Amino acid sequence: MRTKELKPVLLAISISAISGLCWSGTSFAQTADQLYKRALAATCANCHGTDGKGVPEGGMPLINNLTSQEILTKLKGYKSGALEGTIMPQLAKGYSDEQLTTIANQLGKKQ
Repeated sequence: MRTKELKPVLLAISISAISGLCWSGTSFAQTADQLYKRALAATCANCHGTDGKGVPEGGMPLINNLTSQEILTKLKGYKSGALEGTIMPQLAKGYSDEQLTTIANQLGKKQ
């Protein structure tokens, strides 16, 4: 192949590679966002079990039966001091309202 014939081929390959990188970047960003959300929700697992399903003989309330709105209401109640608890008020104060919403959306019962 001559140089003139190679230019369109190289251009097409370059465009494909750049498109692939852009798509991979978007995919990575979505994955990073999903991982961030799951990581926030995972902070509840020590007491409430994976996905809120409880810890055997843990004595903590099961939260997997609550909707996202119910969880968010409780979290905000703990944060504001409207609800009393042993450790939940302290924990809830460590999160922004946006983070509490993310946690509630991740753990809340899907309807």
